[in-house]
Amino acid sequence: MGYTAEDELLIKEKWDDLLFSCTKICKNDEDWNFIKRAFFLAKEAHAGVRRRSGEPYLLHPIAVAKIAVDEIGLGVKSVVASLLHDVVEDTEYTVEDMERIFGQKIASMVDGLTKMSGVFNADTSEQAEYFRKVLLTLSDDVRVILIKIADRLHNMRTLGAMPLNKQIKITGETIYLFAPLAHRLGLYAIKTELEDLCMKYRFPQQYAEIKQKLADTEANRQEYIDKFCAPIKDALDRDNFNYEIAGRVKSIYSIWSKMQRKQIPFEEIYDLFAIRIVFKSVPFPSEKTQCWQIYSTITDIYTPKPDRLRDWISMPKANGYEALHSTVMGPDGVWVEVQIRTQRMEDIAERGFAAHWKYKQAEGDEDEFDKWLKQIRAALNGPSENAVEFLDNFKLSLYTSEIVVFTPKGESRKMPFGSTALDFAYDIHSKIGNNAIGAKINHELKPITTQIQSGDQIEIITSDNAKPKAEWLDIATTGKAKQAIKHFLKRERQNNIERGMEMLENKMQQLNIQLNGHVLRKIMPAYESTNKEELYTKIGAGIVSLDDLEKILKENAGRKLLKFWTFFIPQKKNPIDDAETNEQQENNQSADTENEKQFEVADCCHPIPGDKVVGYRDPQTHKIVVHKATCDELNRLAAQHGKNIVKEEIKWSREKAMSYLVTAELRGIDRKGILMDLARIISGDFNINIREINIKSHAGIFEGNLSLYVKDVESLNAVMDKMRQVKGIESIKRTL
Repeated sequence: MGYTAEDELLIKEKWDDLLFSCTKICKNDEDWNFIKRAFFLAKEAHAGVRRRSGEPYLLHPIAVAKIAVDEIGLGVKSVVASLLHDVVEDTEYTVEDMERIFGQKIASMVDGLTKMSGVFNADTSEQAEYFRKVLLTLSDDVRVILIKIADRLHNMRTLGAMPLNKQIKITGETIYLFAPLAHRLGLYAIKTELEDLCMKYRFPQQYAEIKQKLADTEANRQEYIDKFCAPIKDALDRDNFNYEIAGRVKSIYSIWSKMQRKQIPFEEIYDLFAIRIVFKSVPFPSEKTQCWQIYSTITDIYTPKPDRLRDWISMPKANGYEALHSTVMGPDGVWVEVQIRTQRMEDIAERGFAAHWKYKQAEGDEDEFDKWLKQIRAALNGPSENAVEFLDNFKLSLYTSEIVVFTPKGESRKMPFGSTALDFAYDIHSKIGNNAIGAKINHELKPITTQIQSGDQIEIITSDNAKPKAEWLDIATTGKAKQAIKHFLKRERQNNIERGMEMLENKMQQLNIQLNGHVLRKIMPAYESTNKEELYTKIGAGIVSLDDLEKILKENAGRKLLKFWTFFIPQKKNPIDDAETNEQQENNQSADTENEKQFEVADCCHPIPGDKVVGYRDPQTHKIVVHKATCDELNRLAAQHGKNIVKEEIKWSREKAMSYLVTAELRGIDRKGILMDLARIISGDFNINIREINIKSHAGIFEGNLSLYVKDVESLNAVMDKMRQVKGIESIKRTL
């Protein structure tokens, strides 16, 4: 079935809009014709096809092309590839057809954008394989990644038409990989929108609440911003700067993330905005000098916070970001962050790679972005590994703050924040990492596990007899280090399996127990192993010790190792629900009860009744594991195995009356009797059992952990709200 006259009008309107955007990139008739040929082929290939929302499919590639031009700043070839990006995947056209019609470059870009099809290994993830293929195009053309991000942005903008399980899969992929990738490529505006859209679909109620609260407080916030900026404007006008100054409000997602991380209400988020000054630089003095001049002007007016100065002009971030950030004390005792940057820096900050390329000074120059691409290409061309592992390692190179450290000869190297001396050793060379035994940090001998700090000078001490250990995977934080360690360990894996089998058999003989499948099934979960090969490998590599094997076998005798709780999947409502009789309601209630199933609760996040939950079908055990909707591990699983997300909404059974163990973190000002006050509230007012309380006090400040048995989230929140009212309690937040 073809498109209607109304559809054709809509397509023409969007096509004309794209052509208008292309006026800034088309230099001649050849460019225009190239884009038009791509459009007409895409129109013919997708003829009559509609998206799930009902609109003509052709509107999607047009929208992706427009994002590529307007929001990323890409050129003619990228527009052509954007228009054609789904043609090979969804129609009869092949990559060879693309090469014949549009040339080799467009064909390779379209191929990179085409989802993998066919047979996949049973032990890997289709999504991870697809991501790997897309990322491999970094070795050839980074524009493919940028178009893929534009494609994802448009899909996220139209996600409302998708069913719940597809929304969870797509938002999981987006928050796990695409938002960090946009961040790493310098696309801050797109990264922020992707995060906000993820929240809008996963947590719509919280999204709407924060959006409303931002709107309600806008007038007061703007009044303060005007008051703060007034003396700065006077000073910059006096110094003849050509500038723009404005307040930039935090994104809804970043506000929500901070509320979740610190478990505080919206009203306690004090850094809701930052002041940004963007100015047009003059040829002399240097941009750097002009930025520092504005900084000096501001700190003449407001006192700076010494530990909050960030100089990304002298040492730009790896994605090319340059700016000077300072936090100053504004009127009414409010700390305010001020960002200072030139128009060139602003373009790079908002448009990322495309602007970075535009401003490159010379063909031979290698900047921080080029160095990062070189590292990624080296990783992509490294030893082959499972696609899921590859994706996890790549992920480590994305969302990280950076530090600058120095070699013994004074060469500066950028490392992710949180890196250890071991990461630094592998950053220099895998052989140095494999043989590392220690480090001299600022000429002082330190263990290889030591976390390094910005400004450290590091010398790695090696030994020919040293070799990577399995526990190094817990020490290493960078993808490069983890990949090198895993590669070394894999070479020894077979030896470890044989050694582990022998060690376990010997231990079982000592205990006079016959080793069989039944015994192995008891042992594997205790050692966090999903199969016997993994168990043997861990034993052979020394990751686990068999010293406590006898105790484990005794503890597990006569009881199940896995925990199951009862959930139900709500039945879809009948269209005549509003006129439903009591009898029908009773039938629906019994349908819910019949639909109750036993699902396994995830150990990573320990959901309790009242938590919003999502089901994930484990591909190996085929059991449904229930995660909190906010769980980071769920996002990883959704990104890598999205087809295993359970389609239906899962809710806690209303029939069960049980107690669930939760832990909370306490912090406050110590005083006599505070523990008695807390115990009185928990046990007396709420009749809640305390399993454990562990408090340490030092110099008048106490902090510790509290374990309680609660019925559900509602009762937990109620007791925590009451505890917050106790004199001396500064913060209390749930940790598990």
